[in-house]
Amino acid sequence: NNLAQLYNAQGNYAAAEPLLQRSLDIMEIVLGENHPDVATSLNNLAELYYAQGNYVGAEPLYQRSLSIRETALGESHPDVATSINNLAVLYYFQGNYVAAEPLYQRSLSIRETALGENHPDVATSLNNLALLQSAQGNYAAAELLYERSLSIRETALGENHPDVATSLNNLAELYRVQGNYTMAKPLYERSLAIQETALGENHPEVAIALSNLAGLYYFQENYGAAESLYRRSFLIFETALGKHHPNLAVSINNLAIFYRTQGNV
Repeated sequence: NNLAQLYNAQGNYAAAEPLLQRSLDIMEIVLGENHPDVATSLNNLAELYYAQGNYVGAEPLYQRSLSIRETALGESHPDVATSINNLAVLYYFQGNYVAAEPLYQRSLSIRETALGENHPDVATSLNNLALLQSAQGNYAAAELLYERSLSIRETALGENHPDVATSLNNLAELYRVQGNYTMAKPLYERSLAIQETALGENHPEVAIALSNLAGLYYFQENYGAAESLYRRSFLIFETALGKHHPNLAVSINNLAIFYRTQGNV
C-alpha cells in the first residue's frame, strides 16, 4: 500500500494499481471485509481511479470505505471525515454540487472538532469548500475560505509544501476569474515554483500549474508565453497520464482555443 501511494504521488498509476489491488486482497482475507484497514485500502484504490478520471470506478469504493469507517470507528472519527471529503470531491468534479456541499460541511465540522481548527486536514476541507463556493460564483465566501486554508497550511506544513502550492494556485484562480490579474500572477508563479521543486518538473500537478499560468498570460494577451506553457503542460499530461486522461483532453482543448484565437485554424 505504501509503495503504491508513492507511485501514485509520482503519477505512476500503472505501477500503483496492482499494488493497491494486492494490498486490498490481503487486508480482506486476513482482517475481514469490514476492518478499518480494508476501508483505507478501498479509499486509496478509489483515489487512484479518481486521479485517472475513472469516476465510475471510484464512487462505489469511496462509498464502501465510508460505510466501513462509520460502523467501525463511529460517525465523528477523522477517518470518516476523510471518506466523506473524498466522496464530496468526486461529486464536485462531476458537477453535482448539491450532493457535494453537505458532505464538505460535515467533513469540516468533524475535523475541526476532532483535530482542532488549525490542523492541515481542516485546511483541506476549507480549500475544497472554497472550490465549491467559487464554482457557484460565491467569490467573497470562497476568498475567506482560501485565505484561512493557506494560513493553516503555511504554519503547519511550511511555506514550500505542495499543499501550500495548491492553496496559492486556487486563490490565484479565484482572482483570475474576477479579472484581478495583478493579484493572481505572483500567486501562480509561487505555486509553480513550489510544485517544480517539491514534485519534480514532470509531475501532473506541475502541468496543472503551468496550464493555469498559461491561461493568465492568454487573458493578458501575452500569447508567446502562454503557448510555451500550454505546450509544456500538454506534454507532461500526455507522458504522465496517458493519451486518454480527462486532464489531457482539457489541455488539448486549451491549445485548440489558443490557436483558434490566433487565427491558426
